[in-house]
Amino acid sequence: MDELDLLKKDWKKQESSFQQIGEKEIYGMLHKRSSSIVKWIVIISILELLLWTGISFFTADEEYFKTLKMYHLDTAMPIIAFINYGVILFFIYLFFKNYRAINTTDTVKQLMQSILKTRKTVKYYVWYNLAMTAFSFILVFVFQFMYDPNIRKMINKMSQNVDSNVFYCIMFMVYAVIIAVFVGLIWLFYRVLYGILMRRLEKNYNELKKIDY
Repeated sequence: MDELDLLKKDWKKQESSFQQIGEKEIYGMLHKRSSSIVKWIVIISILELLLWTGISFFTADEEYFKTLKMYHLDTAMPIIAFINYGVILFFIYLFFKNYRAINTTDTVKQLMQSILKTRKTVKYYVWYNLAMTAFSFILVFVFQFMYDPNIRKMINKMSQNVDSNVFYCIMFMVYAVIIAVFVGLIWLFYRVLYGILMRRLEKNYNELKKIDY
């Protein structure tokens, strides 16, 4: 049982003796907890950016750039990466802005609105990352299919034994499964990373509704 539950339990015990703990104390507790949760969202998003940046830095060797050039993506991918980092930094700014907004709220309604806005921002952030992951895989697979000489050799060899339409259908299904698996793993990653914090914010919101109504 956490501190808020103990406070509410004590509140109910003292109702009969008219020594009620005020709603301000409950609001203060929820305000403090909500602020702490959003602060962790900011911290985690920054650490996540540093993690992906580190992985990109250590995997971007000479072979990686040769592969990009072979796939004719040596210009497109850096531009996409630049735009992606810009969007992620914008989301981090929004998270920090939400944190500042929650810190400066002084009414129940304002805090409820800030919590809803924060949850919506996190939802958009997760959906953006899932969409960007799917887009990146699709782009690489399409250009790999078009320009990778090993893939072209395999296509020519397989087309001699299998109808071309059947072969392309099989390749499409294989690529679709691979993309679905990786997007699913990223979704699980965000589910664990932000899911707990979002559930706690939702719990705070529901508690605030009891005060407001």
